[in-house]
Amino acid sequence: MMENETDHIDIVIAERLKALRGGRGLTLDELSNRSGVSRAMISRIERGEASPTAQLLSRLCAALDVTLSTFFASERDEKGPLARRAEQPIWRDPETGYERRAISPPQTASRIDVVEVELPAGARVAYPPETGKAGMSQHVWLFSGVLEMTVANVTYRLEPGDCLYMSISEGHIFHNTGDAAAHYAVVLDRGRN
Repeated sequence: MMENETDHIDIVIAERLKALRGGRGLTLDELSNRSGVSRAMISRIERGEASPTAQLLSRLCAALDVTLSTFFASERDEKGPLARRAEQPIWRDPETGYERRAISPPQTASRIDVVEVELPAGARVAYPPETGKAGMSQHVWLFSGVLEMTVANVTYRLEPGDCLYMSISEGHIFHNTGDAAAHYAVVLDRGRN
């Protein structure tokens, strides 16, 4: 991703976070209390002065009761059954280099979101349990590389072609223990419309 694309996605994140927070009538302090993210950091993100990490953005999304896919699906995106690759939003975690592409067409009635991920060698991303997302689940389908997944304190080693199912309400860790990038899909079922 080029630098101007990074600047653009920071602006998109800033606008989207501010719109979601405002749409829920939350102050910076209220969102901070719900997410465990400092008020100052939320303010910096909303001004486009900071790029959130995957873990931080996940905590903000949980506090706003949206998935990462929903977060990146702008309300300005038109409904339709087709999402062209060139138009699929990409976000890169500034801390790990984790790259996430939202594959699913935005704003459809589907409860399923498909995400393509590339996790650099040695990278590790941990997500805390999200008890507010009971009923939501995901499949992680590994295309290449190796991936060590820890779900509710049980660790699984995935190799190409393997698929792991898990509840979103359980904490989970993605860890690329290999020497090449891990390339995989996450198929998220929101479990409710």
